[in-house]
Amino acid sequence: MDPTGDPLSPGDRVSPLEQALHAARALVLADLIAGEVADADVVSLVENSVVERRWWVEQWPEGAGYVAGLVAQDVQDALLERYGRWPLCPVCPSGDPHALDVEPELGTDPHWVCHKAGVKVAAVGSLGAAAGGTTTS
Repeated sequence: MDPTGDPLSPGDRVSPLEQALHAARALVLADLIAGEVADADVVSLVENSVVERRWWVEQWPEGAGYVAGLVAQDVQDALLERYGRWPLCPVCPSGDPHALDVEPELGTDPHWVCHKAGVKVAAVGSLGAAAGGTTTS
C-alpha cells in the first residue's frame, strides 16, 4: 500500500490516457458482442484503432474524452470496407437496412443515432440494451 492507503504504488496507476483507451475498447467491444460480430478479425480492427488513437491522444491529451466515439467510428469504417454496414439500425422496421452513425463526430458522450428516424438509439457501448437484448447485426 502506498502512503495514501492506495494498494497501487504511484508507478502502478493507470494513466488517464490509458483509462480512456481501455474504456473505448470495452465500449466498442460491447457493441460488437451485442451484434454478434466480435470475431477475432473484427476485434483486431478495434485493437488497430486503439493503437492509432493512442498516438492521436498523446499528441492532444485534451481529446481523451473523444476516444470512445472515434474508436467506434474507426471500427465502423473498417467494417464497412471489409464486411458491410454496422451497426444496423434496430429502430426502423421497414425499408432498406441502414447503419447507425456516431454523434457527436468529435465530442464526449458519443451515441449511436438513426438519422432516418431522427433519434438517439444508444450510447456507444449500450447497443445490446437498445435492441432489447437482441442483436443488431
